[in-house]
Amino acid sequence: MPADLVTLLATRVRHATSDAFGPDYADVDSMIRRSERADFQADLAFGLARRLRQAPPAIAQRIAGGLPADDVIANVEAAGGYLNITLQSTWLDQAAMRALASNRLEIPTAASPERVVIDYSAPNVAKEMHVGHLRSTIIGDALARVLELRGHTVIRQNHLGDWGTPFGMLIEHMIELGADHTPRELALGELGDFYRAARKRFDDDPAFAERSRGRVVALQGGDPETLGWWRTLVALSARAFQALYARLGITLTEADVCGESFYNDRLGPLVAELMAAGRANESEGAIGVFPTGFTNEKGGPLPLIVRKRDGGYGYATTDLAAIRYRLTELRGTRLLYVVGSPQGTHLAMVFAAATELGWLAPPARAEHVAFGSVLGKDGKKLASREGAPIRLADLVDQAVARADVEIGKRSADLAGDARAKLALLVGVGAIKYADLSNDRIKDYVFDLDRMVTFVGDSAGYMQYAYARIRSILRDAADLPVGPIRTIDPHERALVLALLGLGAAVVGVEQSLEPHRLAGYVRSLALAFTAFYEHCPILKSEGETRASRLALAELTAKTLALTLGLLGIDVPERM
Repeated sequence: MPADLVTLLATRVRHATSDAFGPDYADVDSMIRRSERADFQADLAFGLARRLRQAPPAIAQRIAGGLPADDVIANVEAAGGYLNITLQSTWLDQAAMRALASNRLEIPTAASPERVVIDYSAPNVAKEMHVGHLRSTIIGDALARVLELRGHTVIRQNHLGDWGTPFGMLIEHMIELGADHTPRELALGELGDFYRAARKRFDDDPAFAERSRGRVVALQGGDPETLGWWRTLVALSARAFQALYARLGITLTEADVCGESFYNDRLGPLVAELMAAGRANESEGAIGVFPTGFTNEKGGPLPLIVRKRDGGYGYATTDLAAIRYRLTELRGTRLLYVVGSPQGTHLAMVFAAATELGWLAPPARAEHVAFGSVLGKDGKKLASREGAPIRLADLVDQAVARADVEIGKRSADLAGDARAKLALLVGVGAIKYADLSNDRIKDYVFDLDRMVTFVGDSAGYMQYAYARIRSILRDAADLPVGPIRTIDPHERALVLALLGLGAAVVGVEQSLEPHRLAGYVRSLALAFTAFYEHCPILKSEGETRASRLALAELTAKTLALTLGLLGIDVPERM
């Protein structure tokens, strides 16, 4: 069976088009979508009209003639240029049963699995994760899950900001605190206070500032004592990040950390190599790579500075070293950078430079998975009253607290650990769904009043639908389940929605747009709600009840898998 139902139909429509108009039309886009007039509708005749110099109705009629009824297709009707496709009920029922019996719900692995290196989250050591890290972390994790399901080897890279001049200040502050008050004992939530205290000392105390600069030199020179303090600070931060990842249900682990410090020893040799090969040029003491097609405001060539005038290295050098490492040592064939839209020009220059240097060549490619900002209700970037970025942990706390209130309205008797776990599940789900249901390239408003709810377009609505199905299945524990035999139109609509999972997953794999999957799971929940309201399950009898129980079970499995791809857990009870 092809990857999904839409692919199956598209293949048949393309073959019929090629038979009707010749092999030059074998790769035509069938433009198939769900329709209220039939199971599916194909709109390709309108796109072919100018090319064929024929009217759309005539084109549709000829294509329809090449799509006779068979084991899959019951009928194809040409109507005003559209192809209305109705499927065989028996085939739909059997396809649904195959999905129910499959651990993967009949989602196949990719025909040509790749090694996908995905860069996401990337917080800074000694600073707490804030709202600016939210989208990269959530979007990147969802894409990693989808790509793994499709059978790709996914290599996560958490590119921590763990090197640079601020660490002289931070290490010096650690040393002055003394062994009895070492930051080894700092708890999660105090990293920000520690950083601000060090920054204040640096700004207010010239002697401290001078010692801090000396500490940077010692760090970069490999002084054992300084490196020891630095490792302590990195370990402390990593522990804090992992605690927050665990709370958010993010799949990044400490093994995925590959920070800026990893590339430190590679930067000097890289610049020397570029200079020796004539790939980099020196100007006014700085050294730069000049990828083709990028110009500054005056129309001159725009450089990637690989060595600054003071001899230091910046982000561009590290990013070039990283892309080379990911291509040559990690052997990545698809590199994904889940980074905010403002970094678009920088990443495009890095990709262009890597291409011109011969590192990035087909079949390997690099893609910027850009995203917009998280806004407050005032339409401005979400920030504290003082204008500082809001701690990500605080956003989670707020969502969980709000979820607890909503749960109390519905299940006042639920208490203790069970209620706390459910509140975390619902609160985190609300944050993730609100982000992932929006087109990632667009900004969106962070509004807990709208996000944490059990109605409308929300994670809570989908989670509640799953919990309701599980309750039905518990009540029917001793009753036979299946086979599926759809008769009612709402049963058929639910089956069609269930069989759309493959197309949704493949679509996200190709487009890197998780909102397509979020849209799918919402449409599935709506289809189940309509089915539930019009087709009694437990009150029906015999084969009808067995069939509807099978549909309910398949819906629960599909909701759990799809929400799981978005990183959203489902509750057995609610």
